[in-house]
Amino acid sequence: MEIKKIKKNKKQYLSLLLLADEQENMIYRYLERGDMYALFDHDLKTVCVVTNEGNGVFELKNIATLPQYQRMGYGKLLIDYISNEYKNKGTTLTVGTGDSPLTISFYEACGFTQSHRLKNFILDNYDRPIFECGKQLIDMVYFKKVLNNDK
Repeated sequence: MEIKKIKKNKKQYLSLLLLADEQENMIYRYLERGDMYALFDHDLKTVCVVTNEGNGVFELKNIATLPQYQRMGYGKLLIDYISNEYKNKGTTLTVGTGDSPLTISFYEACGFTQSHRLKNFILDNYDRPIFECGKQLIDMVYFKKVLNNDK
């Protein structure tokens, strides 16, 4: 297994990023200003984008695993790597997601705790309704994970 920092041609991963953030223009808001990482295990499995939000806070803007490799631990492995990679650069890793039981339980299993909500974020910022597990996503639910208690 290998994790690589992607510095060029980030848009080549757009089709994978769209699995986690369904609207292209939303991805373009953070893609170039973020650090992108790709996890390979013989071939590409998972990608993510992390942005520096200032004051020691880094945000996991997108993490996506190819469908045939989901629920095999690759997403968690990449989050563990990111948590370790940024622990000496900041204090907190945050992530925002739709209010879906699948994604909420995933982030909780990765050590995140619920922080706050942005009411109607998905309704206000996406050009079509987004559904997961048969439920329309409306609010953005934020989670946080302490990276370094010493900072």
